[in-house]
Order: sequence, then C-alpha cells, then structure tokens
Amino acid sequence: MIGALQSWLDRFNRLVWAEDFRALQGWRGFAIKALRVLYVVIRDLLRGELNLRAMSLVYTTLLSLVPLLAVSFSVLKAFGVHQQIQPLLENFLGPIGPQGVELAGKIVDFVEGIKVGLLGSIGVGLLIYTGVTLLQKIEEAFNFVWRIDILRSFGQRLRNYLSVIVIGPVLVFSALGITASVMNTELVRRIQEVEPFGTLMFGTSKLIPYLLIWVAFTVIYVFVPNTQVRLGAAATGGLVAAAVWQTTGWGFAVFIASSARYAAVYSSFAILILALIWLYFNWLILLVGAQIAFYIQNPQFLAANPVRLVLSNRLRERLALVLMFLIGYNHCHNRAPWTLDKLVDHLELPPEPVHRMMVCLKEQGFVEETSDDPAAYLPAKDIGTIEVRALLASVRRAEESRLLNAERLVTPLPVEETLARLQLVIDETLQGENLRDLVGKQSLPSREVTS
Repeated sequence: MIGALQSWLDRFNRLVWAEDFRALQGWRGFAIKALRVLYVVIRDLLRGELNLRAMSLVYTTLLSLVPLLAVSFSVLKAFGVHQQIQPLLENFLGPIGPQGVELAGKIVDFVEGIKVGLLGSIGVGLLIYTGVTLLQKIEEAFNFVWRIDILRSFGQRLRNYLSVIVIGPVLVFSALGITASVMNTELVRRIQEVEPFGTLMFGTSKLIPYLLIWVAFTVIYVFVPNTQVRLGAAATGGLVAAAVWQTTGWGFAVFIASSARYAAVYSSFAILILALIWLYFNWLILLVGAQIAFYIQNPQFLAANPVRLVLSNRLRERLALVLMFLIGYNHCHNRAPWTLDKLVDHLELPPEPVHRMMVCLKEQGFVEETSDDPAAYLPAKDIGTIEVRALLASVRRAEESRLLNAERLVTPLPVEETLARLQLVIDETLQGENLRDLVGKQSLPSREVTS
C-alpha cells in the first residue's frame, strides 16, 4: 500500500509540477493551474496561519459589530432605510436556523436602544474607534495574504475606513432599493407576462443575490489590500469564494436542521456558539478567496514547496541601489515619482521584497513618502549628498539591533583585519561618488525609468 501510494504521488507531482507555468496552455494548462492553486491553498490552510487570522477577525467582529451597526443605523435612519438592516442580518444568520432570526432581532433591538446622543464625545469616539479597528484588522489580514508588510498611512486609513462605515451602508441599501424598485415597475411586470422573458427574468432574479455576493467579494479583493490587484484575479477569487460561501451556508443549514444535540449540550449558549462558528467560516472563506486571487495574479508562487522570499546580501545591495537610482533619476529629471505598485511592476518582482526594502530605505532616511493616494516616493535629501558607500553601508546594517550587531560579535583578529581590508577597498573605490553622479552617467529612454 505504501509503495502504491508513493508511486501515485510521484505521478501526481510529475503531472502537476514538472512543467513551467509559463508553458501551460489550453484546457490542459487550465486544469494543471487549477490543481496547483488547489494544492497550495490546502497547504496554506494546513499550516494554520489563515485560520488564526480568521479567528482574530471573529474576536474583533464581536467587539465591533454593535458599534459598527450603531453608526450605520444612525446614518441609514437619516435616509429612512434603517428597517432593512434586520432582513440583511437575518439573511446572513439564516444558516444557523430559526435562532438566527431571533439573534438578528436581538442585535437590532440592542442597536436601536443605543442613545448615541447620550454617549458624549468620548463614547462616540470609542464607537468609531472599534469600527475602525475591525477594518484595520481586515486590511492587515489581506496584506498578510498578499505578502505586504506596509499598511496605508494613518490619514488614508482613517479616510477610507470612515467612508466605508458611513457611505458604504448607504450605497449598499440604495442599490438594493433601486433593484427592488426596478423589478416592481409596471414595464417590468408587463415584460414578465411575455414568455420566455418571464422565465428568464425569474431565473435572473434568483441569481441576483449570488451575483451581488460575487461583486461584493471582488470589490473587497480589489480595494482592501494595500497593493494593486488586477480585476481578473480578484473576480476569480471572488467567484470561487462566493460559490464556497453559498455551498457552506447550505451545508451548515442542513447540519443545524438535522441535529438537535447541540442545544442539549450547550443549552442557551448554543445560538452564540453556532453564530461564532458561522462567523469563523465566513472570514475563512473570504481569506481563502483572497489567497486564490493572490496566486492567480502571482503564478510564480505556485510551487510544490512554499516560496520563501529571503534576500541575499548581494541582492539586498543591488535592489537598494536600483530603487534609489530609479527614485533619484525621476526626481532629478522632473518626472513623476514612483509608487510602490509601479516599482513592483517595473522590476517584475514579487511585492514583498520591494516593500521591505522601501521600508528599510525610509527608516534609514534615504526616501520619504508623499501624502498622495497611493503614496509616492521622493529622495529624503539632496541626491548630491547621498553617498553610494553610505547607502550600501546602511543597507548592510539595517536589521542590526542593540542586542545583535557587529560590535557585539567577538571577532578573531585575522577576520577583523580581512574585513577591514575589504571595507578599505570599498571606501577607496566609491570615494566621493554620490547618487547624482549615478543617475547622471547616462540618459535613459522614458520607458526604462517609468512604467
């Protein structure tokens, strides 16, 4: 049995991983790519990091749900559509059975009982803070999926989050209201009486909830990560996540309907336990869809073993010089400053190492971010004062700390002398050379320094 299993695994590996992903074409290529995505997503789930992120989001959601609904309720009340919150919650909690309707009603009653005017400025601030915290945790989880270490600036986050909290519910319920109004017009009713348009519109109306979920997931995958996500990748991840979400909801509802033992075990806590489990599945499915979108956009990560993006010393120095050259060149020649996404596209590298190096250069005082959205990068000082040898030295010691640095390492004298000679050669070779000298050595065509 072991020999047969090993033989089957060997054939599977040869079929799925033997060919370069760039050479895969047609239906066979599509099938192999789908198998690779399925394999790496299951592998990531088994590693447990996505599960931990989903659990963290469940906890943050519990803290933020009522304040978030309170703010949304206050905004929607001004538009007269606050009554639609309860049906939306009932639909979301539907898979946990009749108790989901009861829980949705209790949440809405609790939210309606909140007197925002009596909370004062501190209370209102805490309401907004808990809602903003949830959105920040969501962004951090999506950035983790996309291998991004950099969050948006505080101003960008605050502006985007408040827009989602205040304007998002209005847009959602307005879209739902417009859809319902259009479907109830006299013209639409007359068209429904004519076949096959009536059957077609009936089927379309049944598909609208699924399409809305797909669109919602796609929009989340495009706008939440702090990087440029292609629409095709986001739509693919959103389609898979929406299908899994609907299937999981159906399966969860069937499980609840066919089993009454959970109520005997957990008593009155059963509804809370089921709601937590369903909330966990929702976050996990959303993150899995983001993972699929990431692999669709970055097929080079579809490997049999996890890809570790660790920069060697040689590559760190080369990448730092290339980034400073590009930023300095555009600044010196009055061209548009680089953004992170444009740098990633131009260098044809994964986002993670470029992001990490930009953080390093910013911490070392070589570049500064603009306040634009998205942020662009400019030299932090006159490029004529940025010495190449100082730049390389800063990059080499960037990750040293007070407890771990070259000075604390006990170094034998022969090794110390060798390193000193090496440093002397570098200093003599790069003596007086600065970034302005580097960018002025040749005139490059526009396409080579801009994307």
